[in-house]
Amino acid sequence: MKFLICLFVCVSVTNGDLYLHNPRGSNNRLNEQSANRNNANRMFDSQNNNRGGYNFGDSSNNPSNNENQQYRMEYFMSGPYMKYVDEDGVPTGEGQSLLNIEWTNQHGCGGDEDSDPHKTNCMLIMQYMCQDDDAAGENVEIRNGQNTNTQQHTRIQNLNENQNQANNRRNNDVQANRGLQEPWEWYDKCYNRERNMGLFTADQNLRTDNGNGYSSAIYTRQNPQGTQRGYECPEERDYYPYWHPTPWRDVAVLVQNVSECSTLQGASYNVQPYYECVEFYNNARTQRKHWSRYNNQADCEANDGDWLPFTAYLETAPTYTTESQCNAANNRNDGATYVWGRPEGGLDLQCLVAVPAPDCLQAPWSRDNHLGNTRTGENAQYTMTLPFFPSGNFKRCAFRMRYNITTDDYDPANTDASHNQNYQTGRVSPIQNNPNVDIGADSVPLRLAVNTAQFGRVFQDRSHVFKIAPRPDREGIESAKIVNLNVRGKRGNIVQVYPAIEYDFVPTRLTIDEGDMIHIQWTGSNTHNNGNPAGDGQAGDAGEGRGGTDRNNIVQIADALDNYPLPFDMTSMWQNANVIWMHTQDSSETQLPDIAAVDLAVSMASAGYYQCMSAATCGGQSAQNKNKINNLLDNAPASYKGALLQISTGEYHYMCTRNNNFTNRSQKGMLVVKETNNAKKK
Repeated sequence: MKFLICLFVCVSVTNGDLYLHNPRGSNNRLNEQSANRNNANRMFDSQNNNRGGYNFGDSSNNPSNNENQQYRMEYFMSGPYMKYVDEDGVPTGEGQSLLNIEWTNQHGCGGDEDSDPHKTNCMLIMQYMCQDDDAAGENVEIRNGQNTNTQQHTRIQNLNENQNQANNRRNNDVQANRGLQEPWEWYDKCYNRERNMGLFTADQNLRTDNGNGYSSAIYTRQNPQGTQRGYECPEERDYYPYWHPTPWRDVAVLVQNVSECSTLQGASYNVQPYYECVEFYNNARTQRKHWSRYNNQADCEANDGDWLPFTAYLETAPTYTTESQCNAANNRNDGATYVWGRPEGGLDLQCLVAVPAPDCLQAPWSRDNHLGNTRTGENAQYTMTLPFFPSGNFKRCAFRMRYNITTDDYDPANTDASHNQNYQTGRVSPIQNNPNVDIGADSVPLRLAVNTAQFGRVFQDRSHVFKIAPRPDREGIESAKIVNLNVRGKRGNIVQVYPAIEYDFVPTRLTIDEGDMIHIQWTGSNTHNNGNPAGDGQAGDAGEGRGGTDRNNIVQIADALDNYPLPFDMTSMWQNANVIWMHTQDSSETQLPDIAAVDLAVSMASAGYYQCMSAATCGGQSAQNKNKINNLLDNAPASYKGALLQISTGEYHYMCTRNNNFTNRSQKGMLVVKETNNAKKK
């Protein structure tokens, strides 16, 4: 445990907000019409400004009244991409589904410490969690919720409670109309487990009693009073990699010093089983508790617990019922890796679909005190390969990103609990709150602005709920590369939306190979009014069309310098497109959609309000028969499920008619499709 403590302190992570722009980060917003969020503690501890974030998406042109009317972005999962490798065993990229992650972080990051030093040390950590979309029960279903209240938690009143009493606490606490990502059991486990006493807490006074006579994992240097934010565990939030099993799966770790990568990848829960203490409600030891007080093997076993390893997984593989069957499944070359292990929250060993090790790369460079572009002139970004689920089941997921920053004012790799302030022994912490320092000016002290709860700090943002869907049933589609083309931003001018951003396409400039597929899709809200309270910023929602509404569409233009769309008969983007799947289809349908170029163009231009041009093709959903669309898209849906396309080689430019306001903003994109020798045709 000593080595682990040193590692965690090293990356324990001053004020530097983090905001996700694609997928859209909530910053704990839901559907507020104000510029400020209602509840900073709704789902998680962001440490960000109250103005940041985006509302969940609406499916129609009106605000959602219930969870079913919310729009969840739906990305196609990767195919079995791990089986498509070159002669060195390296994946070729075939079968991948790629999602562009974009964000801004305020206090800088990136740059090699030796050749390109920065003012801070940083680390960016990307993770996701998923469950089957039909997971039953309000106690476990990942959801955005319908109000901005925090889920309840009632602490245990009797450490010897039985299983029925524990279930009653959970059932009374969890509310179906409130947001949920981590389950109730995760927070209750954290509340009841002793905190890691080896961590550096400086001169912060952490609470010593959680109500049951001891200090638990809800108390940290950044959260010394144990404030509840959703069902997030404060100790797990503040440290990476965590030393117990977690519900999160690692995507990527972006660092300043890539020499750390092998250590961080090897310590990821994706590939390294972690232990926790398992206790039981009954003497037969068949009914396991979801929590234990004990956080180490010695105390666990001394109190009749079992110290057991748990394995991270994408999903279970119930077809393989024995360890030998599970191991043999790895010879099938189906693009998945199988491992025999114990899933988090379970007890029995079973066959699991393994999670690949996370990427580890140098973090993109950004300057401090600036929520803006990197040296490339674009937002910081990372391309995520979406997972492949062998079951083919729809998944309901959430994405989170953490931004850890420290300085060199103390040695984080060698600073632990032995350096904590202790008045009884006379030990002084290497950093203290607002210290007075003597600079030799006749003993005149000057005070520094230091908050030891934030000297070494973690910021966070999370997405709203999204789905990962099986690929459409098409010949050869499992090996196709799918690239997602989305929209970022919300209604308002740059001052009104800050620290969110204005509309643009993501990626703004997209280059793909011939044969690759593009999934065009976006989401928007009908309640982005940015009204008061607006905190320390400007209220207002300057823009076109009905107040508070996000609307987007795509029309082709001749060149990036143009601001007028081409007439349909002069366009090439839609005529050169093979439609693999359309939002009017179920992904299980095997027949290719028969979509004419003009119908695709009118669907994209109307954000799906029209499905086609002629009544002979789609009846009442046609431009010929349906009520006329508002010229500013007010009666069009805020979100668009879109289409999966293959587009011929060439260079294409496009824009949004509503938001491309030349004096204020430019919402334009460019697609380049390169010719290759091995293009995958429809």
